[in-house]
Amino acid sequence: MSVVSLKLKYASAAFLAVVLGAVFVVALLAWQHRADNQQQGDVANTYARQAVARELQERAQASARYVADAAAAALASSDPASLGHRLQPFLDDRTVAAITVRDTSGATLFDWHAPLSTKPTLQRQAVEPVRTMVESIPGAATPKTLGEVRVQLFQAAPERSGALTDLLSDAHSAQFLKTLYLAAALAALGGWVAAVFGWRAGRRIERPLGALIRSADRIAQGDYTRPLDVLRRDELGALQQALERMRGKLRQTTINKDYLYSVLNSMTDAVFVTSPDGVIKMANSASRRLLGFGEEELIGRSISAMLDERERQGFDLHQAAQQTCETVMRTRNGQTIPVAFTGSQIASDDPQFQGCIFVARNITDRKRAERRIRYLARYDALTKLPNRMQFHHLLQQAIARSLRSGHVVALLYLDMDRFKEVNDTFGHGCGDRLLEILSERMPRVLLAGDEFALFVDGLPADVDNRGPIAHLARSILTEVSRAFQLNEHEVFLTASIGVAFCPRDAENVIDLIRNADAAMYYSKQNGGNTFAFYSPEMNAAAVERLMLKSKLRRALERDELVIRYQPKVDLRNGRIIGAEALLRWRLPGHGDIPPSQFIPLAEETSLILDVGEWVLNRVCRDYRQMQGEVADPGRISLNLSLKQLRQASFILRCRSVFRRHGVSPTSFELEITETTLMADAARTVRLLDELYAMGLHLSIDDFGTGYSSLSALQQFPIGTLKIDQSFVRDVSDDAGDATIVRTIIDMGRSLGMEVVAEGVESIRHLDFLRKHNCHYGQGKIFGEPCTAEDLLALLKRQAAGTLPFAHLLPQAEGLSSRSA
Repeated sequence: MSVVSLKLKYASAAFLAVVLGAVFVVALLAWQHRADNQQQGDVANTYARQAVARELQERAQASARYVADAAAAALASSDPASLGHRLQPFLDDRTVAAITVRDTSGATLFDWHAPLSTKPTLQRQAVEPVRTMVESIPGAATPKTLGEVRVQLFQAAPERSGALTDLLSDAHSAQFLKTLYLAAALAALGGWVAAVFGWRAGRRIERPLGALIRSADRIAQGDYTRPLDVLRRDELGALQQALERMRGKLRQTTINKDYLYSVLNSMTDAVFVTSPDGVIKMANSASRRLLGFGEEELIGRSISAMLDERERQGFDLHQAAQQTCETVMRTRNGQTIPVAFTGSQIASDDPQFQGCIFVARNITDRKRAERRIRYLARYDALTKLPNRMQFHHLLQQAIARSLRSGHVVALLYLDMDRFKEVNDTFGHGCGDRLLEILSERMPRVLLAGDEFALFVDGLPADVDNRGPIAHLARSILTEVSRAFQLNEHEVFLTASIGVAFCPRDAENVIDLIRNADAAMYYSKQNGGNTFAFYSPEMNAAAVERLMLKSKLRRALERDELVIRYQPKVDLRNGRIIGAEALLRWRLPGHGDIPPSQFIPLAEETSLILDVGEWVLNRVCRDYRQMQGEVADPGRISLNLSLKQLRQASFILRCRSVFRRHGVSPTSFELEITETTLMADAARTVRLLDELYAMGLHLSIDDFGTGYSSLSALQQFPIGTLKIDQSFVRDVSDDAGDATIVRTIIDMGRSLGMEVVAEGVESIRHLDFLRKHNCHYGQGKIFGEPCTAEDLLALLKRQAAGTLPFAHLLPQAEGLSSRSA
C-alpha cells in the first residue's frame, strides 16, 4: 500500500463521513418539520373543539334550569300529563337532543329523544333539581324538591380548518429553509476541515509504517540483531512494540545444539536418539545415570545392546519405534531395571536428521506396588495369612489333586464365638490384635475376616479319617481357648468348628465350604466351643434357618406376630399382680415358631429393633383396653434386648409410644438379662437410670445364668430378680438347684428386691417357693400363656372377688404339712 493512496483514503473517508452526517441531519430536520406541521394543525383543531364543547356545556346547564322551572308547576299541581305541553318550546329547539323528567322516587314522568343525526356531533348534558316553594311553617315558605330533569344538547362538530393549517405550515417552512442553508454551509466547511485532518493523519503514518516494513523484511531474512526504535505511543506504537517483542522472542528461542542438549539433559526419563538402523547418536544425562555408562560409551552402540539378554531376542527396532511397551534394561554393573519403553520415528527430509527417538522410564516403584497389590489381593494385610480368594485357589488345587490320586481332603471351618462382643466392648483395635495373636498361634490356617479355615489333603480313602481330624479339631479348640492378653485385659474366647470331607460330602470348592459352614453353624447352635462333622441334615437346617430369616422380614407386614400373656401370681394368696408379654410367630404352613428360633435371627439382622417397637405398641394398646375394663390390670413385663438398649433413640421412642397410647410407664417393667447388663456397665447404668426416672420398673431376667456381682447389681436401679426356670425345674429333686434358688431368694430380699420364680409347673414347686418366702411366680401351673382377652377375663373374675388361682394354694399347704 503506497503512502499517497493512504492519504487519499484518509481524506476521502473524513469528507464522506462529514457529508453523510450532514445528509442524515437534514433528513432528520425534514422529518421533524413535517411532524411539527401536523402537530400544530392537530393542536389548533383540538383547541377549537374544546371551545365549542365548553360553550355547549354552559348552554346545557342554562337549558336544564329553564326546563326545571317549566316542569315545577306541573309537578306541584300533580299533573304530569301537562309536562309535554309546558316543555313544547324546548322540544322545538333543534339543539335539544333529549329531555328526561323523574320524580323523587326515580320514576320517569317524561322522556323525549330527538332523531339521531348521521353527522359527527358534540353532545353535552346537564341535570337540575325541580324545586318549588311551599309553606311548611305558617308564614314561612321553604323550597321543596319535586324531582329532577336531565337535558342533553348536541351540535355539529367543527370541521378541520385547512386554512389555519396551511398558514402555520408556510410560516414554519420559511424558517426550515433558512436552517437548511445554514446546515449545508456548515457541512461544506466541516467536510473541508475533515479532509485536511485526514490528509495530515495519513502523512503521520508514513514514517513509522515504513520503518515497520523494513524491520519485518530484516526479520524475514533471519536478522534478529537490529532493534526497532519505538517512538509513538498510539496503536501504531503498540504494533511497533509487538514487532520488537517478536524479534526478541525469536532471538531467544533460536534452536541450536546447546539448547537441545540442555532440554534433553533436564528430562528425568532416559532419552536415546538413534540412526535408522538403531545405533545410538545421542543420549541424555538421565540415560547415563540409569545405566551407569558414560556418554562416549553409549554413542555408537546399538539400542538393543542396552536390553537384558532375554529381551534382545524378541526386540524389533521398527516395531519398538511405533509403540509403548515394557522391557528390562541391564546396567553396566549387571543389574536389571524394568522400564516403560516408548519409541517414535523422527520424520525429516534430510537424511542426517532421520532416525528414532526412544524414552525409557524407570518403573521399579510401580512394579513393586503391583506386587504389593497382588499380595494384598491374596493375603490378609492384618495377619499376613492367605485370604478367602487364595484359600479358594489352594483348596481347588488340593481337591483336584485328591480326585486324581483317589485321596481325601478334610476341610475344617472355624468361627470365633461371640467375637463381636470383643469389638463392641474393647474396640476394633483390640479385635484386630486378637486375630493377630490367633494367627501367630495357628500359622498354617487360612483367614477370611473372623473366620478361619484349614484343610488336610492326602488322607487315605479306605479308612475312617474322623478320628485324626477330631484330634486336630480338639487341639485347635484348646489353642483358641487359651487366654488372650489385650492391653490390660485378659480375654477368653472359644470357637466353633465344622468339618467336611471331599469327595464324601462334596466334590467342588463351593459345596465343600458350604457344607463345612453348615457343620460349623451346627456347632455354634449347640453352645459353641465344639466341633461337628457334616451330615446332610445340617444343610436342611441351614436352608430352614435362611428361609425363616427371609420370612421374618415379612412377618410384621403380614401381621404374623402375636402377643401372649403369662400371668404373674402372688404365691401368698393366688392374686394376679401382672403378666409377662411373650412374643409368638404364627407362620402359615409351619405352625408356631418358638422364640428361641426366630429371636436370634431378628438380632442378627437388626430386625429386633422393629420387632421390639411393634411389641411395645401392641402391649400398650392391649393395656389401654384392659384399663377400660378393670381398675388395675397390674404390671406388664417386656423383654429388652442388648441391641434395643444400645439404640440411640430408644428412650425417646419409649416416651413417644407411652404418650401415644395414653398409658403410664409405671405400669410396665423391662426385663434385662445379666449379659446385657454387664456388656457395657458404665453406659448401661446411665441408660437404666433414665428409664427408671421415667417411671419404668426394671428386672433382671434369667438371673443366675449369667455373670454379675453384688457390687455391680447395686449400681443398677433394679427392683426385681427373676429366677431362671432351669433352676426352678429341678428344685424339688436337685439339692444344688434348691440351694441356688434359696440363695437368690435370700439375696433379693436382703437387697430390697422382689423375687419372681419362672417355670413354676407343679405343686411341689409351689410348696418349695412359698416355704422359702418367694412371694411371686409364673409358669404353666397357672395355665399356658393366653391372649389379652383371656387375661382380661381373669382380671375381671379377680375384680369381682374370685381369685383365679387361689384354689392351688391350699393343696400346697397340705403337701407342706405332710412333708413335715
